[in-house]
Amino acid sequence: MSDFAETEPIQKIAPQTSAVKSFLSGGFGGIAAVLVGHPFDLAKVRIQTSANGTYTGTLDVFKKTLKADGFRGLYRGMATPLVGVTPIFAVSFWAYDLGKKIVYAATPSRASQDLTIPELAFAGFFSAVPTTLLMSPSERIKVVLQTQGSGANKLYNGPVDVVRALYKEGGLASIFRGTGATLLRDGPGSAAYFVAYELIKKGLTPAGGDASDLNLLTVLFAGGMAGVAMWTIAIPPDVLKSRLQSAPAGTYKGTGDVLRILLKTEGPQALFKGLGPAMLRAFPANAACFLGVEYSLRAMNMVW
Repeated sequence: MSDFAETEPIQKIAPQTSAVKSFLSGGFGGIAAVLVGHPFDLAKVRIQTSANGTYTGTLDVFKKTLKADGFRGLYRGMATPLVGVTPIFAVSFWAYDLGKKIVYAATPSRASQDLTIPELAFAGFFSAVPTTLLMSPSERIKVVLQTQGSGANKLYNGPVDVVRALYKEGGLASIFRGTGATLLRDGPGSAAYFVAYELIKKGLTPAGGDASDLNLLTVLFAGGMAGVAMWTIAIPPDVLKSRLQSAPAGTYKGTGDVLRILLKTEGPQALFKGLGPAMLRAFPANAACFLGVEYSLRAMNMVW
């Protein structure tokens, strides 16, 4: 990336975007993302956590899941992210907005109110810090539900049953297992996510126009590509997180131990397990997410 690209101002904070609006619009976006993307997420987690040869790819996961559990099987484990997604995504977009305000507070004598790429990256990474506290237990419960057996091999009846079992197994530490790996995934991933979205919106905004007036298709494209940007770098830590969160207690000492054993037994290529379904999910789910964010924000701006 050129020095010019690193310092060129690319985005300005909309002063009318309050913390409450950022919070609520993030919640709307999160719900849209889960509804669209959950089947692909299920395929990703199953490929990441299963033994080599269990599945040949995303379509094979879908085929075997439909055969064993029917259409509802594709949405196994969705209750937890759907219930938790409103506060999780709400906190993410609120924290992103807060991160941008921190940049302003730290640079009171700045010559321009526009934000540079590094400043947006900081705000994106910052958004992942408070979000992880909500994301980690939600992901832990979701992964356990997604990787349990079917029929007679089914261990849990739902999220509450999982929470009860995990707490009995190891208290809050068991429920929050994988928090470090979640931040390792979502910190850099969120930086790429928000930077890509802002860059693409800017690039598609006509000269003299306003990014807030972009049409539906433009918002969908920018949001979808933001998701692709995130998952391009987030897959390796996501594999480690899925392995750590789905394994029986005592299997691993931590994220570093997962990495060591994975590289020793399966090689570096195992760090990219689930890349196919993650990418298939990335565009539609995140296009839906940013569409929910942008249009709910516009609706709120019309009301107050």
